[in-house]
Amino acid sequence: MESLPVPIVQSLASGAAGVPVRYIRTDADAVPVVLDPDLEIPTVDFGRLLDPGSSRQESLKLHSACQDWGFFQLMNHNIPHELIERMKVDITEFFKLPLETKKEFSQLPGNLEGYGQLFVFSKDQKLDWGDMMYFHTQPLRRRSKDLWPTHPHTFRDTLDNYSSELYLLGKIF
Repeated sequence: MESLPVPIVQSLASGAAGVPVRYIRTDADAVPVVLDPDLEIPTVDFGRLLDPGSSRQESLKLHSACQDWGFFQLMNHNIPHELIERMKVDITEFFKLPLETKKEFSQLPGNLEGYGQLFVFSKDQKLDWGDMMYFHTQPLRRRSKDLWPTHPHTFRDTLDNYSSELYLLGKIF
């Protein structure tokens, strides 16, 4: 099923017409959130996974995190800290760009890559008050680097390097 096109949220936020009904959620729509300050996001130490002396114990932590949480934080993965920080900076800078610049990359519904909203399947569906970026980075044959932002000027290279590092990390598993 293909995602339906919807306006970019930033353009809606700058309008004087108010919040469209599709973005308003009543208390009946709310999903209860349970906050337990004693719960911590599970962490898995990649170095311990590779170490024969601690691999079994760390593998059990990984299994538990996947089964009970569905996600985890990976420590000691050897992806350069500078590259992670550069990716964060580039993404932050992209979202600070003027709407008109970001619209150059708002091609989501047809080819499912770009900037905007995705996973909109009904004209009556409640929508999230936020836009996203979605690009294929792996496998390489799916990449459309021409769709990746050119602002900030380092974005394409940073995303290319970052996704390559993640691919290499994933190959180890």
